[in-house]
Amino acid sequence: MLYKFKSKAAGDLIMLEPNGRRVLEIVGKDPAPKGIILPEEMPGAITALEQAIAREEAEHQALIDEAKAKGQVPPRFDAVSLRQRAVPFLDMLRRCSQAGKEIVWGV
Repeated sequence: MLYKFKSKAAGDLIMLEPNGRRVLEIVGKDPAPKGIILPEEMPGAITALEQAIAREEAEHQALIDEAKAKGQVPPRFDAVSLRQRAVPFLDMLRRCSQAGKEIVWGV
C-alpha cells in the first residue's frame, strides 16, 4: 500500500506504507487508509516529528560512541534515516500550516 498525501498548498507526497505509517504514528494520527491533518494540528505534528528525528539521531550516535569506546565495529543502521524520509513531509506540513490548508490521504 502507498500513502498519497495531498493538499492545495503543496504538491502530492507519496510514501510507502511502512514509512507513511511511522510518520503518521509519530505525528499522532491513526495510520488508517484515509485521514486528514488539520492546520491547527500541524504545529504539534511538526514538533513531534522534529523531536523523533532528534531522538533517533541521538540514539544512533550513542550506540556508535559506545561501540568505539569498546573497540568494536560501530553498528549499521537503515540506509535511509527518519530525517531523510520525513523532510518532504515536514516541508509539506510547514507549507500547509502557513497557508491554512489541510493535508488529506486516501481520498
